[in-house]
Amino acid sequence: MTVFPLAEHARRGVAQVRQLTVELVDAFNAVWRRSLQLRVVISTLALSTTVIVVLGLVLQTQIASRVVEGKETDALLRTEAGAVLLERDLSGVDPDREGAQGEINNALDRLTNASAAADQSGTSAGEFRAVLTTSRDNTGAQVSAGPVEDVASDLRDTVAQGTLSRKYVTLTEQGVEVPTLIVGQPVRTANGELEFYLLFPLTAEQRTLGLVQSTLIVGGLVLLLLLAGIAGIVTRQVVRPVRQAAEIAERFADGHLDERMPVQGEDEVARLGESYNEMATSIQSQIRQLEEFGALQRRFTSDVSHELRTPLTTVRMAADVLHASREEMLPALRRSSELLVTELDRFEALLGDLLEISRLDAGVAELGAERVDVHGVVVRAIEAVRGFADETGTPLVLDLPTGVYAEVDPRRVERIVRNLVANAIDHGEGRPVQVVLGQDERTVAVLVRDHGVGLRPGEAALVFNRFWRAEESRARRSGGSGLGLSIAIEDARLHGGWLQAWGEIGKGAAFRLTLPRFVGGLVESSPLRLGPEERPAPAPGSAGSVPTPPVGWPMVTVPPTGTSGAGR
Repeated sequence: MTVFPLAEHARRGVAQVRQLTVELVDAFNAVWRRSLQLRVVISTLALSTTVIVVLGLVLQTQIASRVVEGKETDALLRTEAGAVLLERDLSGVDPDREGAQGEINNALDRLTNASAAADQSGTSAGEFRAVLTTSRDNTGAQVSAGPVEDVASDLRDTVAQGTLSRKYVTLTEQGVEVPTLIVGQPVRTANGELEFYLLFPLTAEQRTLGLVQSTLIVGGLVLLLLLAGIAGIVTRQVVRPVRQAAEIAERFADGHLDERMPVQGEDEVARLGESYNEMATSIQSQIRQLEEFGALQRRFTSDVSHELRTPLTTVRMAADVLHASREEMLPALRRSSELLVTELDRFEALLGDLLEISRLDAGVAELGAERVDVHGVVVRAIEAVRGFADETGTPLVLDLPTGVYAEVDPRRVERIVRNLVANAIDHGEGRPVQVVLGQDERTVAVLVRDHGVGLRPGEAALVFNRFWRAEESRARRSGGSGLGLSIAIEDARLHGGWLQAWGEIGKGAAFRLTLPRFVGGLVESSPLRLGPEERPAPAPGSAGSVPTPPVGWPMVTVPPTGTSGAGR
């Protein structure tokens, strides 16, 4: 009964460990990407570790080789000296005769005497054990002295052939494995040869190599720590000015134009600081000039627009008088009065748009938001251009549900929709224009779709530029100022919303206005589709955003902040 809970608990534990590992790796990667000092220190440690390991292995190999070579040399010298001593002591001994064992033992005792061995060889081979035995091929009695069982069989075969030989073996003494060097040499007697072996334990050499290895390891670790500290200090001297320069550059980019780098000394970092300060001073001067020029331009536009109001009012009054008595005029004069009134209407609209643009550019435009039913706002905007639609014979297909409440500025939203619908009628070539209102939990959206000339590739990115027109050679029926979409995008940004454009030649164009339902809300998706090939929008309540359109679909989204655009 408890198997399944335990298995589930184990799976959860493994998943948590895996998630923690992924988070740690991601955190390290983030720190690795952001910290130049960390990368330099770790790279220095990695390269230094490689060098120290290789150097340590080389040194350890050389030291071990020298120790072993010295041991072999001393062992061979001592073996030769011992063989000379034994040949002298055993020159008259017959191994097959009775009493030979005692004489062999006495000879080994004299050989293993430390003072006698030092006097005979003058070497420093260290401790050893001696073995003296008859050959295994001897048909007589086998005589031996010392641990003959520790001598390897292949070594005995080589020595039995009359050759000086040596071999490294590992012997077990009291349960401890001891590396041993065995040197064998034949010894001549009166009646044949004996096999003489010296066994040299290598424990002292093993301790020496262990001490060397531990010294190399400790020295390498200390050296790595020192290198890490040195690399950190040196890198800090370079990274600190760079980090300081980055912070100053960020503050400069945020608008603190008086930020400068402190300059100390005359090195490369100081020259970098001086160059940066000169660049910042130049940029500051140019920005201030541009600000002054922009302010002058906005003030000029505003002043001219206001100053034109008075003569325009006078001309309007005179034109109204002429237009009222046009029936009494000659046909040519009657047509002139009608054209005068039409152009004055267009001039007044252009002045109004210029004044609105100047207020938006000056940043003094305010959002008079109130909770309203967007249905009524859109209906009023459509009714304002209903006469234009009837004049051009353009059917209006409306899908405007009621009860779509949002906190918006009704005047600005009505102006946006009116401008979009008027543009759609003007470019729809008499085909139906669709106006759709949609909503979800966070946003409301208005889609205006025509089926007219459409937009060429790349033009969807230009429709919000001021005074830009889609077709320069085509006469507009509405006589727009060319600032409508520019004001519309600024009104959408003032709400914190989106105004997006799509179009294809022969398929028409679509404009979608998406606004947050509450002041200060964030627009991340839209409840309406923009183009015909776009996948369905998220269902109400969904947190997903409208999918990215397929490749080749020329949709352009204008972000809620940035430079202003203009109309189509």
